Amino acid sequence: MNEAGAVVTSQRNRMIEAGLRLLESEGPAVLRARRIAAEVGASTMAVYTHFDGMPGLVHAIVIEAFHRFDRAMAAMPRTDDPVADLFLIGEAYHSYARAHPQRYRLMFGLAPSTPPADLTPPDAGPAGKAAFGQLVEVVERIRASGRIGAEDPNIVASRIWSLIHGAVLLELAGYLDAEQDVIDSIVQPATADLLAGMGDHRDNLDASIARARRLLAETAPTSE
Repeated sequence: MNEAGAVVTSQRNRMIEAGLRLLESEGPAVLRARRIAAEVGASTMAVYTHFDGMPGLVHAIVIEAFHRFDRAMAAMPRTDDPVADLFLIGEAYHSYARAHPQRYRLMFGLAPSTPPADLTPPDAGPAGKAAFGQLVEVVERIRASGRIGAEDPNIVASRIWSLIHGAVLLELAGYLDAEQDVIDSIVQPATADLLAGMGDHRDNLDASIARARRLLAETAPTSE
């Protein structure tokens, strides 16, 4: 990459980073061309140069948010117990959403404030599919281990994603007890119930949960 190209890439990346930072600190209503450009010392025209306008910039912010979401889940250890690994991924998912609630809402089109109408985030495409793919991969491993029946891994992963996503949204909206550990009291037991219904044994599930908790004590989820 030549020097001019590096400058363009740097400014583009700094605008995405500024958008993520402003989103978390002030909410989606602040995602405006003038404000983001000012954060990086650029003119408003830079938004149009790099992103063809605010919809393009919001799209880039959503894509970057999904990349970081994917990396947070990928950073969790993988073991020879795929069910324990599933619980670890669930912990990373929950931790990311808790650490970045405004980002999480925007990623899934649920930003509660009032950004301009044209800021509705588009399909996250491959970035969103990569995160979901981690769930599919671990479900495939669970099925291969014989702990659940031969159900479609995509469907099983969708059920698990729906379960975690629903619990996260209830927590972010304040509908769950603030003193409640959402992972320990809701997500893990409900996921265990789901897997038990597909053939896994309770003793094995309890052992996998215990192993995941031991690993979590050694490896805290990362967030960026």
